[in-house]
Amino acid sequence: MKLSTLLQYAGNPREAADEVAALEKAGLDTVWVPEAYGFDSPTLMGYLAARTETVEIGAGILNVFSRTPSAIAQTAAGLDNVSQGRAALGLGASGPQVIEGFHGVPYSKPLTRVSEYVDVIRAGLRREVLEYDGKTVTLPLPEDQGTGLGKPLKMLTKPERADVPVWIASLGEKSVEHTARSADGWLPFLFVPELHDKVWGDALAKGKAERDPSLGPLQISAGGMVCVGEDVKGMLDLARPTVALYVGGMGARGKNFYNDLACSYGFEDAAKEIQDLYLDGKKDEAAAAVPTELLELGNLVGPESYVKERIAAFDEAGVTHLQIVPVAEDVPALVETLKGWVS
Repeated sequence: MKLSTLLQYAGNPREAADEVAALEKAGLDTVWVPEAYGFDSPTLMGYLAARTETVEIGAGILNVFSRTPSAIAQTAAGLDNVSQGRAALGLGASGPQVIEGFHGVPYSKPLTRVSEYVDVIRAGLRREVLEYDGKTVTLPLPEDQGTGLGKPLKMLTKPERADVPVWIASLGEKSVEHTARSADGWLPFLFVPELHDKVWGDALAKGKAERDPSLGPLQISAGGMVCVGEDVKGMLDLARPTVALYVGGMGARGKNFYNDLACSYGFEDAAKEIQDLYLDGKKDEAAAAVPTELLELGNLVGPESYVKERIAAFDEAGVTHLQIVPVAEDVPALVETLKGWVS
């Protein structure tokens, strides 16, 4: 397995670059740069390209509503050039609260939009003339929708690679099936090795059955907090606020994909309680309501022998990139140790 990590979207970009440079030397393989509705990720990715030499730099994620697919293809090509072939492109639909609230764009046909964006982005990176007649993407713009002067174009500059890896963040059955069929990699969240097959097994199997062999095996980046020590309860408590945020606060009632996932795992009562508490402003109580079992299964926390067991569990579940949130006094040293364990 490779080692990957996701930067904090609310962190200081300059401090994050220092951290990534140190983790690269310790053996980190991939860094994902989030965006949400904070700083844009391409700016930091370009900065990281200048500050690093070997680590793969991925957008984690760019939503498919706030930029055109052509613009995302340009971004991927530009990053791949300045990083000398180290770019990865993470895409996702985000959710209606962000897309309609922050970007003012209707949250319509998200799965179709992701699929069509992947088509156009890959065509753009291959420097094909962009002509596409989809349900959410039409290139060039039809005459009756603009000046009538639009013409088919291809990317002006030649990309470093025509096959920048495309990863998709997906959780729903149909979206995971599409990911397994069409993407280079999958970016799930709250991934539990022992339960993932129950939730996504059929979708993954259907998608892989129709997968283009030229894509190679589906890559999967998943994991959790990594902390080695004896105070398991104290360490797991560190993960409670983040899980409560996603299960309780990342979306309205009935439109929270992470809450739906917790329910699919079998934690229906806890998921409802967490959401009710969180949306009522009781964040501490929501964090306390997160089931310890979910924390144990979704993270790698405990004595060295147990952490190694959890690494093996993720490996057996098909994870190719162990996504880590390292917690230690000396984080680079922990990453160096983990690199030895996963190699």
